Amino acid sequence: MRKIKKIIAGITCLAMTICVVSGCTKYESGTEKVYSYDEAIKELNAFNQELKAEELSPVLDIYNTESTTTTLADISTFPLTVEGEGSINIEVAAATEMSSEAPDDWINIVAQNFNKADNKIDGKSVSVTIRKITSGEVITYMTEGDYKPDVYAPSSDAWGEMLSAKGINIIQLADRIAGNTAGVLMEKKTYDNFTAKYGEVTLSNVLDASLAGDLKFAYTNPYTSSTGLNILTGMLYAFDNNNPLSDTAQQKLLDYQKQSPPVAYTTSVLREQASKGIIKAMVMEEQAYHNTPELKDYVYTPAGIRHDHPVYTFDYVSEEKQKAAKLFTEFCQNEESQQLADKKGFNLHNDYQSQPNGLDGAGYLAAQKIWKQSKDGGQPIIAVFVADISGSMSGEPINSLKNSLLSTSSYISSDNYIGLVSYADDVYINLPIEQFDEEHRAYFSGAVKSLDVKGNTATYDAVLIALKMMIDKKEEIPNAKMMMFVLSDGDQNRGYSLDRVTPIVGGLQIPVYTIGYNLQSNSAAASELERLSSINEASLINATSDDLINHMRNLFNVEL
Repeated sequence: MRKIKKIIAGITCLAMTICVVSGCTKYESGTEKVYSYDEAIKELNAFNQELKAEELSPVLDIYNTESTTTTLADISTFPLTVEGEGSINIEVAAATEMSSEAPDDWINIVAQNFNKADNKIDGKSVSVTIRKITSGEVITYMTEGDYKPDVYAPSSDAWGEMLSAKGINIIQLADRIAGNTAGVLMEKKTYDNFTAKYGEVTLSNVLDASLAGDLKFAYTNPYTSSTGLNILTGMLYAFDNNNPLSDTAQQKLLDYQKQSPPVAYTTSVLREQASKGIIKAMVMEEQAYHNTPELKDYVYTPAGIRHDHPVYTFDYVSEEKQKAAKLFTEFCQNEESQQLADKKGFNLHNDYQSQPNGLDGAGYLAAQKIWKQSKDGGQPIIAVFVADISGSMSGEPINSLKNSLLSTSSYISSDNYIGLVSYADDVYINLPIEQFDEEHRAYFSGAVKSLDVKGNTATYDAVLIALKMMIDKKEEIPNAKMMMFVLSDGDQNRGYSLDRVTPIVGGLQIPVYTIGYNLQSNSAAASELERLSSINEASLINATSDDLINHMRNLFNVEL
């Protein structure tokens, strides 16, 4: 009997050892169970003893001269949601919360109604074209590109002040066409716990709770998101009421960033994570909250400045078009249009008054720069780009991948540490992780330009090798943050599966941002990339070749 027990014990021990290598003790297919950090390291090392990667000799690209201007995709990548055909036609660059698909389509419907109303100026028919574009992107395209809309309808007046500070002469036609607020959204239990300890939900109290470790508060990219800019400037003001741009405010923002969740690429990412119960406190516009039933168990509190969608035209716009712009603005403010705005979730909290933040247009621009410098909490980033070079990426996808990496690498700070891995049947280390100084940037450019397609798709073998590279580099830079970018069409067909790597990625807590090429919505490939990115609250960018440069530029602004 004792001998049988020893045999059983030996078999059990062997089974447990096999399970550690295979992941079966911690992971069940289709779930997101993860290892502890130490278990993930042990498992990662075990996998990498079996995997092999070929190190390629990097090529120095001495001709890499990409500039900021060349990183802007054509303005046509931001779609026209309404097209006017009048003799006098004005283009309105309109914030996305009112120029998208229903229920975020208020200004589209108003514009369509306007175009049907037979409006005339001096006997000429007047119409409106609507371009769907974030408020921040308008600033970028007007100041760094050659975009000149006739009318600008951003979320808040902060953007108008910023344009003016940039030297563009604005003419304000209205201070409000659709009332809205931004604020703090908390899951009900989190809200109850917060108010019991800190009292009223204010930005100052939210920051106190965050710095004390009692709250994880997520917000969005202030370069493109009006809500992100609003909350950022409100935070700086809360840190120092006398001078929101002072060294004191900047140091406190740096301290906050060290323990805050990563800044989200878009508000939609926050909504998705919140609906899964991952994020308990975040920024949100009231109209978006109103139109998201999945967030019914959250409590909304307005904060910062109002988002009333002011309307501007410009001194470069002809007098005739300025009259048309005024006519359309008045149409937006009529009773029928405002009743529609009510139905679309606008014009709530009309009694809320904007809270001071002590900033003008130049101050908002300075606040963005302060955020850019402090967003990583003073910590460098270790990042690896994992590029799919399999046969299915042939043609436009691989060209798009190369162009987007080359164009947007100018946004990566030289303080960070960057590597490049590619994969087909096998995995290749195209560029080891080193500090992204000018020399390494040139090697990165050369490595990207030399990518060539072939063979099958060993996506998760490459992910495991990239993870190992990052963990090894972190031993040299222990205070660094880590993140990965996987660029692929999602069709993995060789090597380890996603099920095998998920518990490791989760255990290491490394965000994996996925950039999908020509993905079909709800396809298996899209679902797999989305699942990989959702493990640690990152995001999937399903980008066409035309708008990928903009997506990557904004993602790099947020993360690198």
